[in-house]
Amino acid sequence: MTNDDGIDSEGLSVLAEAMADLGEVTVVAPDKEYSGASASLGALQLLRPEVHRRHVKGASEAWAVEGPPALCVMFATLGVFARRFDMVVAGINPGVNVGRSVYHSGTVGAALTARTRGLPAIAVSQAVEGFGIEGQGWEKMLTDMKWETAAKVALSVARGLADLGQARPLLVNLNVPNVEIGDLRGWERTSIGRVPPRVISDARLEAIEGRAGVYKVVMEWGDTVELPAGTDGGAVEAGKVSLCLLGHLTDVDSPADHSAEENAYPALAAALDGLLGSG
Repeated sequence: MTNDDGIDSEGLSVLAEAMADLGEVTVVAPDKEYSGASASLGALQLLRPEVHRRHVKGASEAWAVEGPPALCVMFATLGVFARRFDMVVAGINPGVNVGRSVYHSGTVGAALTARTRGLPAIAVSQAVEGFGIEGQGWEKMLTDMKWETAAKVALSVARGLADLGQARPLLVNLNVPNVEIGDLRGWERTSIGRVPPRVISDARLEAIEGRAGVYKVVMEWGDTVELPAGTDGGAVEAGKVSLCLLGHLTDVDSPADHSAEENAYPALAAALDGLLGSG
């Protein structure tokens, strides 16, 4: 398990405790906030990251890494932590990672890295008040978070993957409304929308008084927008869990191979049906 909000994130702790019901959990997470890091590793020729033992409830081992979440996953798959891992779960991210946010999300970036290194992966995100901005949930938005809801949904999907045995590498992007699990309106298999529910509407330079030639960037946020049905963000806005299977990046001339995703989908659907009812 990893995340992009740092090893002290409440969402990570709740998810680790839930995942302990499925198997042995090792947490390898950044030592601080790395939201928006995507699948960044940092400059490899300069990396000499420190790694510290930590404690996370539900995890048999926990490590804090001085680096982004994708680096945590890469180290784990290289055997730095002397274990063989069957699956990577990233989250729970405060703020949905839908639409173009999937390009920038450190949560999704960690899962992408896991898949490229041969492991099935799940990225788990939960809506916040105002839906966040570009997938980011500011601290003032983290009111009355229903972390257990996203944790139960993620555990159900992880169990579905585990039931497949040696699952081929694939990436499940889960986005969950911030409600009690009994108030979810089901789930939906979705496609990636064009935009997230709330975006940066304007950015401009503002001179810093007393510092010639130095500016800060001032950003303004747009209002939340209604997203189309069938998209990841649209499902969350409708009170449903969004299940999106993210494909591989290929050139336009290469045929896409979605066999791993399609082979796994019946098990994922059955798991979510068992938890939430028919999608």
